[in-house]
Order: sequence, then C-alpha cells, then structure tokens
Amino acid sequence: QLSKCTTTTPFKKSMKMVQAISFHPTKPFFFVATQQHVRIYHLVQQKMVKKLMSGCKWISSLDVHPTGDHVIIGSYDRRLVWFDLDLGSAPYKTLKYHTKALRQVQYHKQHPLMATASDDGTVHVFHSTVYSDLLRDPLIVPVKVLRGHKVQGGLGVMSLAFHPKQPWLFSAGADHNIILYQDL
Repeated sequence: QLSKCTTTTPFKKSMKMVQAISFHPTKPFFFVATQQHVRIYHLVQQKMVKKLMSGCKWISSLDVHPTGDHVIIGSYDRRLVWFDLDLGSAPYKTLKYHTKALRQVQYHKQHPLMATASDDGTVHVFHSTVYSDLLRDPLIVPVKVLRGHKVQGGLGVMSLAFHPKQPWLFSAGADHNIILYQDL
C-alpha cells in the first residue's frame, strides 16, 4: 500500500519459471503466468483465487482484456489460448494460426482487436468482440496477416504494441526494425 508505505507478499512460496505478469484493469487481481499455468491472486486478501490450465508446454506471454473477464496467452508451441474467467479454469478457445512460437499476444484497449506476434515473422490481427450479454460467446475472427519482418537466427517478430486510441499496431522484430501498421 503506497499510502502506508508497506509491502505485501501474496505468494506463500516462491514461484519458479515466471513468464509473464499482468494486473486486472479494475479489481485487485494479479495474473502470474508460469511455464504451464496462469495463477490469479487477490492482492487484498493475499490468496490465490484461480489457477488457469493452459494445456501449453511453455507460456510466452499474457494479456488481460480491458473488461477484465477474458485472458489470452501465447505459447512457444504456437498456440493462442483464450480464457473466459466466468466459465472456469479450462480454455474457452485454443487457436493455432502460426507455424512457429508466439512471442507476444495483446488486446487493444479501446477497439475490438487482438494481435499475436510470432517467430515465423508474421503478426496476426483478429477482430475479438466481447459482448456485455453473458449468454453470447465472444466473437473471434481473423482479420489480417501482416508480413514485414524477416526471420533472423530463427527469431521473427519479438514484440508488438497497439496505439492507445487508434487502430494502429507497432511491431518490433529480430531484424532490428520497428514497423507501424495503420490500415488494419
């Protein structure tokens, strides 16, 4: 707590092989992706709330939807795994569109877009609509495959970032280039 200048330890034991972390956008939850699982901790109560079973051999990245009800993870075994936190700890959907490891996955904070970066040198952009009606399943539609990076030493696109307001995407590759994609 910043106001009291104190720290807390929500973990009972040290976790090994932490791959990615993220905060919930509105609740005091902390997401920790280890090699094969994603653990969700409640920071105020200092306990684990949920453990998501990815089914992946090695998780590479994680992102939380702006609503906080959905999580996507990327893995080195080419999978994009979507979790609906209201449905439980099993994946809602698993997608395999890349031919090599996924390095990063990310939601856009304002537009219904999602992107994945891979070692195959491509960035896949998806239309990902999450409905406020809980009876409707999320809509995931592939939109574009962006090719602009060259694979060097077995590494392709290492990172990506959406513009905070515009539907623009920046990608950084192992070829030492940063590319802006505007027409998504």
